[in-house]
Amino acid sequence: MNNSTRTIVVVVNFNGKKFLDKCLESLQHQVFSNFKTVVVDNFSHDGSVDQIEKRFSGVEVLRLKENIGFAAANNYAIKQAEGFQWVALLNPDAIAEPDWLSELHIAAEKNLKYSFFGSHLKKQGSSGTLDGTGDVYHLCGLAWRRDHGVPEKKICRLAGEIFSPCAAAAMYRRDIILDVGGFDERFFCYFEDVDLAFRLRLLGHRCLYVPDSKVDHFGSAIAGRQSDFVVYHGHRNMVWAYVKNMPSSLLWLGLPQHIIVNLAALIWFSLTGQAGTIFKAKRDALLGLRKTIVQRKLIQKNSRVSSEKIKKIIATGWLLPYLKNRV
Repeated sequence: MNNSTRTIVVVVNFNGKKFLDKCLESLQHQVFSNFKTVVVDNFSHDGSVDQIEKRFSGVEVLRLKENIGFAAANNYAIKQAEGFQWVALLNPDAIAEPDWLSELHIAAEKNLKYSFFGSHLKKQGSSGTLDGTGDVYHLCGLAWRRDHGVPEKKICRLAGEIFSPCAAAAMYRRDIILDVGGFDERFFCYFEDVDLAFRLRLLGHRCLYVPDSKVDHFGSAIAGRQSDFVVYHGHRNMVWAYVKNMPSSLLWLGLPQHIIVNLAALIWFSLTGQAGTIFKAKRDALLGLRKTIVQRKLIQKNSRVSSEKIKKIIATGWLLPYLKNRV
């Protein structure tokens, strides 16, 4: 076994029984073989674990006694993965093509200046539509999936640098995740991958989009795309990620826009019947700012990258791509 490519594939599950078979079967058919699959089960009550143990004897299951969230569950598996050099994340509602892992490792071997990698996500169940080709982060604090909803035949993207991978299908050097303390467990889920990427970026790590590493992804299949759960966590965590990570000069530059997009979110979701959810999200974001500012001080103190370099890798223009993601 080649230790330099030894990989742990982490699948965090919560009541994903109806998706898990296809997800885990896709891992059984990988061309790349130097990996171990671990499912972290967030106290599911749909028979997920019994199904895994019955059908996939080679998969290790880590049973949790409560639902600790996507962020903490990944951290739990990553901390225990001693001896593994790489961590690949795959959502339970994702189906990896046979070359998924091998293409990630080919990219890693050819591009040593990159230390984390994003896959090419296609929308499962829709004919030739993209779910995303990497995450974009904007000066105002919003993030979105590049090319989301675009017909695949209209896009021909080559491998290239992106701000962040979508953690539904991504690969990281294990040591860099540990260096920054892993995913922020306060986030529970949503926006945690963008937050992690920002902290890695501030330490000088770079992310590469790998177009031949392909995955079919349902996307929010369990939580629901615009459910109260998704809206709450996404919009609370968006504020925390911005305050924690944005370098000071860019924070003040983007703050007026940040305030405007938060006010716009309050209005929009109030009009669509989710007023209670969005107001709770923003209230809790503000209530959590003291802890967030403490985190910010440490993150900015340890930053090795100038504001000018960060500005070059974030979006600063119009928000039309974000708005297209919402419809």
